[in-house]
Amino acid sequence: MWFFSSPQIVFGDDALEYIDELKGERAFIVTDPVLASLGYADDIRRRFEDAGMTVAVFDQVEPEPSLQTVKRGARIMADFAPDWVVGLGGGSCMDGAKAMWALYERPDLEPDEISPLIPLNIRQKARLVTIPTTSGTGSECTWMVVISDVEAHRKLVLGSRELIADVALVDPEMVLKMPARLAADTGMDALAQAIESYTSTWRNEFADGLCLHAIRMIFQNLQASVAGDEEARSNMHLASSISGLAMSNSQASTSHALGHPLGAFFKIPHGRAVGMYLPYTMEYSLPVSGERYADIARFLGLPAVTVDEGARSLIEAVRELMRAIGQPMSGAELGIDRDAYVAAIPGMIESGENDAAASSPRVPTPEEFADLFLYAYEGRPVDF
Repeated sequence: MWFFSSPQIVFGDDALEYIDELKGERAFIVTDPVLASLGYADDIRRRFEDAGMTVAVFDQVEPEPSLQTVKRGARIMADFAPDWVVGLGGGSCMDGAKAMWALYERPDLEPDEISPLIPLNIRQKARLVTIPTTSGTGSECTWMVVISDVEAHRKLVLGSRELIADVALVDPEMVLKMPARLAADTGMDALAQAIESYTSTWRNEFADGLCLHAIRMIFQNLQASVAGDEEARSNMHLASSISGLAMSNSQASTSHALGHPLGAFFKIPHGRAVGMYLPYTMEYSLPVSGERYADIARFLGLPAVTVDEGARSLIEAVRELMRAIGQPMSGAELGIDRDAYVAAIPGMIESGENDAAASSPRVPTPEEFADLFLYAYEGRPVDF
């Protein structure tokens, strides 16, 4: 038995105008200081006010939101008592909004208790709108939440299908001014999600088509998007949401299991970390995922006369795309000190084993985790 979950998605030019159709009295916008300083929060505030609502803005979400920020935001949200929660921003803002919403609805819970195994029974107080301003995590369409435990140097990967947004507003206008580096990082996140969702042990026929379409859109548009082409930016914004929808109904796997702890230990942006590990984890998974990689290669028109040729041509195409958009290809290229990186590996393994590795087609042993971390730091092709 499986379930397919999706918010109502309003996409394309002028999608933000749908705010006028929302019925409610009080909206609580969750965003970050940068988007607030650039005027995005004020624009969304005015739109909700024009729809007849009283609005409050919490603009303190940091990259990889912390437990402390989530708890503080939930307390402020409770004092304001909204009937709409609005996640405005990249994955951090939208994940922060979901976690705060859960604690607002269920103040008896601790953040790390948010789980598919615990009925939340939310929507008693509010509903959720997500408005992405980056094209990567697809968090506007997912029910997962990633927050940071700063003291323990780990990321908490939480979630509940009840946390899927009621409405996702996917408007390309929100990403036209995105910095090139951010477009590259988030684009690699979207690609990793789609490839891993297609090969995950939780893959399914409903998500497969979304994965393939997102992968093709990303290969066709990411380089131009990084260069600032507006049509490519629009296409990447849609591809990101499609990728997120696929991942929400399948699952990411090994590159995320390595990328999450790297970000927690060394403050590497999520998409940059996950993207850097992607070709290495694909090589590691090749013995069991070769057929699926070859499927993708054929869909992209890459050489794939044999399964091995198709799988390897896809991995090389990923690396070529990364070079074309200036992404770091190894841990050393990320600028991380080798001794510090090696010292962190035991902690990163512990975190990775509790992460997305559970849905990996080939689950690493602790020793293989260590080797993957080292190979990726040094830029060595995976041969085990």
